[in-house]
Amino acid sequence: MRAFFVGRFQPYHLGHHEVVRNVLKKVDELIIGIGSAQESHSFENPFTAGERVLMIDRAVEEIKRELGVDKKVYIIPLEDIYRNSLWVAHVCSMVPPFDVVYTNNPLVYRLFKEAGFNVMHTKMYNRNEYHGTEIRRKMLEGEDWEKYVPKSVAEIIKEINGIERLRDISGRDF
Repeated sequence: MRAFFVGRFQPYHLGHHEVVRNVLKKVDELIIGIGSAQESHSFENPFTAGERVLMIDRAVEEIKRELGVDKKVYIIPLEDIYRNSLWVAHVCSMVPPFDVVYTNNPLVYRLFKEAGFNVMHTKMYNRNEYHGTEIRRKMLEGEDWEKYVPKSVAEIIKEINGIERLRDISGRDF
């Protein structure tokens, strides 16, 4: 069975990590769709699609080692099309076929259900702390943000000067 999971991953955090870990226990293959792939260099979407692919790929490798599995995980950037009625068809044209969708996003759930897909909710993991907006705020304010992302993701954010970028694009001087 092949599953689909989509998010913006700005950044990929421990909540995403737990979802991916649990989905990988249930399926043979996983497609991770990077939503809003065309967006970058803004407070809401500071990281490029390529940077997010790198973050997710390294984090997934951690999970696979931990679980002792070598399951195929496809990481595919998906640009927005701004037409909800066409979005599922757009996604399906961009990724390999899949059997089930995992999401907690109400709109994603609704759109895939209407298109006839089997859609499953995922468990929410400490949503107040594992939330991209809050993690980006902590980065901006100089607070401890690293404990909310996998170690490999923190390393990549540092490697690409992600904190400096976030401060530059938000107009904040520290």
